[in-house]
Amino acid sequence: MHFIRDLFATARAAKRPVISFEFFPTKTEEGERTLIEKTIPSLMLLRPDFCSVTYGAGGGTRDKTLAIVDRIQRQHGFTAMAHLTCVNATKEEITGYLDDARSRGIKNILALRGDPPGGTGEFKKTDGGFEFSHQLVEFIRRRGDFSVGVAGFPEGHIACKEGKLVDWERLKNKIDCGADFVISQLFFNNQDYFQFRDFLTKRGVTVPVVPGIIPILSAAQIRKFTALCGATLPQSLLDELDGKAGDDEATTQYGIDYATRQCRELLREGAPGIHFYTLNRARSATAILKNLALP
Repeated sequence: MHFIRDLFATARAAKRPVISFEFFPTKTEEGERTLIEKTIPSLMLLRPDFCSVTYGAGGGTRDKTLAIVDRIQRQHGFTAMAHLTCVNATKEEITGYLDDARSRGIKNILALRGDPPGGTGEFKKTDGGFEFSHQLVEFIRRRGDFSVGVAGFPEGHIACKEGKLVDWERLKNKIDCGADFVISQLFFNNQDYFQFRDFLTKRGVTVPVVPGIIPILSAAQIRKFTALCGATLPQSLLDELDGKAGDDEATTQYGIDYATRQCRELLREGAPGIHFYTLNRARSATAILKNLALP
């Protein structure tokens, strides 16, 4: 398995984008079997560079996250990254998680502050744990043997009341603490990403800042997601979704077309790659990458 920082370095030298996919731990054994035996093999035909597996709100899927990352790497020989948050975890518990990851050959961690249980309300520090994600980044780096990624928010983190510029400065601090790359929260206006990236670049950030793209599957679902994370849905996009209300097939195809246009512009303007929020499905990401016809 590869360190993700090395994958980005190799791709940069070859002047090609890094393509990655995000999955979440399923609630059932059947769902996990479908993910491991059908969805991932289908997506691997596209020759992506790596994937990541999320860590449920409140740390509820902690053990399952590592188990799925381990299974992906062993069964498919595919570099996978485990998410890790500060929520409901002491330093000792985080140490145990990292030791378990290392013993399984997991080399990559996405370090996050994390959302409260249920995804709503204010974050509360766990006694004996960390309050900020930069502390988690530093802690992981001191343990060595991991490539560490962090999250970035092109429109600012929903919990940052001081505004997006303050949030971006805090991200710069996370990078200075040892992050190897940034994966952005979902967004639908590329100008948000460009302003975000350029702000960091002007402050000396040289690590990859990767746009995170989610293909829309349904209007209700994407409204829920954006309400939780604070991303904005452009009015023109909302009008299109309203015009396709009740037609899931038309909505999915529109999501593919919209994301394809986003990705084309992002890559043309120098994005180091694309991270797809797949929702554990292969169809949309497959169609988008075929549309892009990357070498």
